[in-house]
Amino acid sequence: MDKKQTTIGTFLYVMGLVSLLICTGCSNLAALLPDDGQNEPETVAINTGIVTANTRFGFDLFNEIRQAEPDKNIFISPLSVSIALAMTLNGASGETEQAMTNTLQLQGLDSESINVGYAGLRGALQTSDPKVTLTIANSLWARQDVPFNQDFLQRNAEYFEAEISTLDFMDPNTLTTINQWVNTNTMGKIPKILDKINSDLVLFLINAIYFKGTWQTEFDPAHTRDGTFHLATGNEKQVPMMTRSGGYRYYENYDDMFQAISIPYGDGRMSMYIFLPYRESDLNTFLNSLNSERWENWTTQFHEQEIFLSMPEFKLEYEKTLNNPLQSLGMEIAFAPGMADFSRMADLEALGKNLYIGEVLHKAVVEVNEEGSEAAAVTSIEIRATSLPPQFIANRPFFFAIRDNETGTVLFIGTVVDP
Repeated sequence: MDKKQTTIGTFLYVMGLVSLLICTGCSNLAALLPDDGQNEPETVAINTGIVTANTRFGFDLFNEIRQAEPDKNIFISPLSVSIALAMTLNGASGETEQAMTNTLQLQGLDSESINVGYAGLRGALQTSDPKVTLTIANSLWARQDVPFNQDFLQRNAEYFEAEISTLDFMDPNTLTTINQWVNTNTMGKIPKILDKINSDLVLFLINAIYFKGTWQTEFDPAHTRDGTFHLATGNEKQVPMMTRSGGYRYYENYDDMFQAISIPYGDGRMSMYIFLPYRESDLNTFLNSLNSERWENWTTQFHEQEIFLSMPEFKLEYEKTLNNPLQSLGMEIAFAPGMADFSRMADLEALGKNLYIGEVLHKAVVEVNEEGSEAAAVTSIEIRATSLPPQFIANRPFFFAIRDNETGTVLFIGTVVDP
């Protein structure tokens, strides 16, 4: 590898949880819509448009992050972020709803289709493979004195199976309760997402994803040896390198100068993908050419081949506030205190305040060893309240005048009692 090559961590975006989405979403699977407790669950077909939208959004988000953090380890779960934003979307209206829909690449889908699509995807990602565990959990934590719309809460409970809790945000135990939910639903991999609850916070929408997969064919620890890893800086680092020979799905692209491998977990439904640029190229060159369309094309061209595989053991922890990347992707209005429109989320007139997204926090961890991989991610969306701008609704008799503001001359005066 030359000086421009980077650590294995950045590869993880390409081979990580997005690959779970691609590997499973393209098959003809069915999913169960959450039950209200009264009726039998309705079977719905997976909406491949949702899968495609998630893939596009994932690469968009990753590219925004990597441009701000070049040559650094990055590990995110686009699926976790998109689910949390999709739950928030149920409370958005007007320009805010459209901006979020566009950012999530869900153009052309109405609210019902989006909700049903995510419910179907969540069901489709369920696996019976004893060597693979994948859990997706959602929750809403609402401040007890805020008049949230029941329709907003019901949609997230029904389609996202979100746990709904109303809590006293002034109670110190609330912070512990929310963080304990995160800890439980990531199997202890992410102990907490929140450090404090500010006085202007009224709602947390949280998604947690946990994945654990055992390799279809595990690496023999006896064959693991320290080897040289060439860093992006040009320096070298000694790391444990796992090795084995066997049949793998493999792809090599001479024009774009990379080789790639798919390493299956369990029964092969889910895989880790690694894309390795040639020594004559570098990771940044590869990433500059990478987009969702090319990803889709490349993943169809893998073929079975006998391969000698050597890769490092590694463990990554990544944390990122996603406000700036999401705003760059077109969601500025959702973060604007005086402009965001989340009127489907709560009765703003009764609340006397406007709601907007304060922060989108994301944490992700991954560990890869001879046995397999374990990964978890949490996305927390904080909804904050700010004073509403003065409202002027002329829905009763009023006086009016037309005035020349340069001279101060009043040209017309009138009243309207019956328009």
